Amino acid sequence: MAIVPRVTFPSNLSAYKCFSSLPEISTGFSSQNKLRTSRVIIAMATDSSSRSTVLVTGAAGRTGQIVYKKLKERVDQYVARGLVRTEESKEKIGGADDVFLGDIRDAESITPAIQGIDALVILTSGVPKMKPGFDPSKGGRPEFYFEEGAYPEQVDWIGQKNQIDAAKEAGVKQIVLVGSMGGTDLNHPLNSLGNGNILVWKRKAEQYLADSGIPYTIIRAGGLQDKEGGLRELIVGKDDELLQTETRTIARADVAEVCIQFEEAKFKAFDLASKPEGTGEPTKDFKALFSKIAARF
Repeated sequence: MAIVPRVTFPSNLSAYKCFSSLPEISTGFSSQNKLRTSRVIIAMATDSSSRSTVLVTGAAGRTGQIVYKKLKERVDQYVARGLVRTEESKEKIGGADDVFLGDIRDAESITPAIQGIDALVILTSGVPKMKPGFDPSKGGRPEFYFEEGAYPEQVDWIGQKNQIDAAKEAGVKQIVLVGSMGGTDLNHPLNSLGNGNILVWKRKAEQYLADSGIPYTIIRAGGLQDKEGGLRELIVGKDDELLQTETRTIARADVAEVCIQFEEAKFKAFDLASKPEGTGEPTKDFKALFSKIAARF
């Protein structure tokens, strides 16, 4: 049987929409086998076995949407999946068949989405809501609450734990968990929102993941901004040391990019922020960025 030689293909697979666009390759096949050769090459170029299947939970959230979109765009590297809680959320991100419905508080409901994946990116989080009636013109501070069943203990602890357990059972190779800076301070203002102690429960989930035995990446992001990514120099730290500096924020799009660079950051936990745009050089070499991280938790 003749063997197709190794060929380096461009990442843009649109070049293989028709046989005529295939590059000239010396294969040793006779002319009658040219069509068969072309078919083999196309199958090689589109074979999903060389790509990582990655599930993003919280895929309809503001950061989750960006991660899901980035995965979908890089078809030569990833097979994307998303997990959302409602049909409305599914339609919000396109309604594709690769978006599963499930509730992270119900362990059984998320099993179908997790089966067969290589990596899991956890972007689910409890979200406090502002109590109605707040008038900023009168001074004071708004009050917040969590909806029934959506407290941080239920979402950021039990929900995250359910995902980690399901991933371990399914043999997932790596988990990326996105949290927040501030977890070393019990008196951090975020913990007071709705009396939810959200950072306490996030930290508990992070520790559970670190102790799970699954290769992991824990990203503790600074204040999230809805800005374009790829324009700033990213900074990593540990133990909330970045909160004592002026670099305490980061664009959601930059967090999303770090999420999908997970293979370079196994068994690492770090705080993440960025310098202001125009200061320093935009981060392109993520392997070099992650090499600065020694902390495992």
